[in-house]
Amino acid sequence: MRSDVPLHFKRRRLLAACALAPLATAGSKVAAKPKQNPSMTLYTFGDSVLDCGHYNDRGITPGQLLVHNDDTLFPEFKGRDLSARGPATLVHRAVDGATVDGLASQIKGATPEPDATVIVSIGGNDLLGGLAADQGPGLSAFERQLDDFLGHLHGRRMLLATVYDPTFGDDSKNFLGVDAKVARGNHRRMNELLTRLGKKHGKVADLHAHFMQGDPSWFVHTIEPSLKGASEIRRVFLAAMG
Repeated sequence: MRSDVPLHFKRRRLLAACALAPLATAGSKVAAKPKQNPSMTLYTFGDSVLDCGHYNDRGITPGQLLVHNDDTLFPEFKGRDLSARGPATLVHRAVDGATVDGLASQIKGATPEPDATVIVSIGGNDLLGGLAADQGPGLSAFERQLDDFLGHLHGRRMLLATVYDPTFGDDSKNFLGVDAKVARGNHRRMNELLTRLGKKHGKVADLHAHFMQGDPSWFVHTIEPSLKGASEIRRVFLAAMG
């Protein structure tokens, strides 16, 4: 600043500069980006309840519908899938025909990250394989083994499904070759232990209760989920996720 400028002019210039400084700073601010929800990874473990894509002509599984709904097939769920909440990815590990013995192999090389969501459906094939006629020790051993598997997922958001009844409680449709009274008792015990473990490790997705309100169109090959069934399985898990 020139030294020969009168002092009162110097003061005016200084005051004007101070007044304009906040405006210049405000104008230089970059608009804040809208906050995005963190990304989600959904893991599926278990049996054909979650690995049922080859039982429908669209190749669709409940896990796929949870992550990205097919709005054309299921307009009711438009905007309600996990992708609507933010970036979402599916890691599908469930295998048709799996029993509790196969869960350990499904998790190899695919250990869910701590913030992942895990859904599990197991027990139906174990009942078909002999536990429907169990006298006690078989179901107890199943519970211990499943409890151990779920323990490895500690800290993850975990949902465990109950086992549905494709006969809708009709003993005349019994296909097991086991007395219906015995089979239903063990089915009930299976769902009791699944509910117990689900609450211990996370949440319960009660497929059994929901499917008792369904109809035969939810199934193919007697016990496997149809395309409609896959969507109804999705419905239960989605509700359990909240």
